[in-house]
Amino acid sequence: MDLMNIIIETDRLLLKPITLDFAEDIFNEFSWDITKYMYPKPAEKIEETYDFIKNSLMNLKNGIDLQMVIINKNEDEFIGCIGLHNINTLTPELGIWTKKLSHKNGYGLEAMTGLIEWSHKNIKFNYLIYPVDKKNIASRKIPEKNGGKIMEEKKTKGMAGNELDEYVYWIYSKK
Repeated sequence: MDLMNIIIETDRLLLKPITLDFAEDIFNEFSWDITKYMYPKPAEKIEETYDFIKNSLMNLKNGIDLQMVIINKNEDEFIGCIGLHNINTLTPELGIWTKKLSHKNGYGLEAMTGLIEWSHKNIKFNYLIYPVDKKNIASRKIPEKNGGKIMEEKKTKGMAGNELDEYVYWIYSKK
């Protein structure tokens, strides 16, 4: 499957493969505030963001990860990033973040629902993994509204040293 040309459209959003064109948006919006409940930490220098995108492009080309940007299609505005990682396995992992100014608009749920529906139609998997910190109520609603079930609880440490107390949801394949 050619992941480089996949576009997923929802009512308000376009999900399209990440490119270097979004480096400044990602660098500016992927902040400490956004990553509070996440494993990754924000880039300290824009070069780190370029490295992330280059690695993402390599994984797209190799069919490992579907790393995408979320765009508000009415305003052509960058909203955030979404990914389906380890797509070449039977248990891919979902991930998403949206910029602070777009919070409380339902974009995260809409984007993730679009990616999950695409996954059901286009890839073979047993279940999708969606880890989320217990305190991140808004993000917990995403797998719950998509049929996710809590299958594990775990504590882990993020790249910035932040303690994560996570629920790991599984969203089973409809096939």
